[in-house]
Amino acid sequence: MNFSRRHFITGATGLAAAAVLSACGSNSGGVSTGSNASASGGSGSAKLIQWYHEYGEKGVQDAVNRYAKAYKNADVTVKWNPGTDYMTLLATTLLSGNGVPDVFESENGATLDMIQKGQVVDLTDTIGDSASKFSKPVLERMTYQGKIYAAPQVVDMQMLYYRKSVLEKAKVEPPKTFADLVKAAKAVRTNTMGGFFAGNDGGLGVLANMLVWSAGFDQLNSDDSDLGFMESNFLDGVNAYRDFYASGALLTSASKDWFDGSPFVNGETAMQWTGLWALNDIKKKWGDDFGVLPFPAIGSTGRQSVPFGAYGSCAAAKGASNNVSGAKAFIKWLWVDQTDKQIDFANSYGTHIPARTDLVSQASQIASGAGRDAAEFVDKLGHASGLLWTSTISDAFNAALTNVVKKKANAKTEFAAVQKTAQSELKRIKK
Repeated sequence: MNFSRRHFITGATGLAAAAVLSACGSNSGGVSTGSNASASGGSGSAKLIQWYHEYGEKGVQDAVNRYAKAYKNADVTVKWNPGTDYMTLLATTLLSGNGVPDVFESENGATLDMIQKGQVVDLTDTIGDSASKFSKPVLERMTYQGKIYAAPQVVDMQMLYYRKSVLEKAKVEPPKTFADLVKAAKAVRTNTMGGFFAGNDGGLGVLANMLVWSAGFDQLNSDDSDLGFMESNFLDGVNAYRDFYASGALLTSASKDWFDGSPFVNGETAMQWTGLWALNDIKKKWGDDFGVLPFPAIGSTGRQSVPFGAYGSCAAAKGASNNVSGAKAFIKWLWVDQTDKQIDFANSYGTHIPARTDLVSQASQIASGAGRDAAEFVDKLGHASGLLWTSTISDAFNAALTNVVKKKANAKTEFAAVQKTAQSELKRIKK
């Protein structure tokens, strides 16, 4: 499993890499002539350079080279970028202007920095009438001020796995509300099995944003000038999670962390929050004796929710080949028109969801059962951290949550301080 790719759907900001850059650095990001660059010649005379980050699943690199080779209107050179600092390398390269790829993938689409600096081009016309075929929340995450800046490629997501037989034995229903989750976790917990597991930090990292979304709120208000959740239902939810953390029904120490399905597979916990990528291992172990759910609704204004992450394909405004129209045409060909390749990309290398909802039934791993449920969760209940939810705001939020849950600080006081930080940060970055 490629943890770096999974990590960004835990709450990574839209400015993830660019925010830490103070200089362009020495790495130009140019196309390598070594083993990580593969020239794939089409019959056209145009040239394009395309970047991917390193996927952990076997076969992806061969697949993307095969896709590029099949394109007949340009010679596409694919650059595969090993390591965990892809977004930093990408931001550095765009900032330097040297060796900029014509087409590149970016976490949840173009960052705010890329858009504001004019480093990427508008793809609204490229997506065109096909926009309605894409999962609405996924495409909206790649949209800013009404313009689409990336074509969604493939979707990862997280959800709650539970053992059907264990809950049935304890006479509790699969939890649809947070109160139900607490009740169920307490009912199924034994001396050898935890009730619910969401990480060795008590779930504070991976579930932080869920406490906002499942309480019925958004991270920011409608005009992106302030926090969108400073209401009693959110604060009550945080306090409820603090009590859950202290109850003993929340497993806080397992053999692996939340992103690995092993604690659930091994029977260390009756319920676990982890990713779609664990589905096949869980299915192999438990057969039909498991189900999946969104994170439960919190309080009277709550709603069920799940987080998702999707790399998006962007076109550089000033790529190495100086061929914006060619880059846009290639993106349309690959990520809008070539449905067979989109299904292959989502289905053949791990377990993922096609970004187009009309292709879900053709992806065999998620065409039915828990996989199909997961795809529906994303389309109906999916959320991702917004472009303006910067690392400054996110860090302040996470620190406040930790103080409340682990140190029993006052929730209203802690998040009032987050609000001041957010107001100042939003004023700074909005243009």
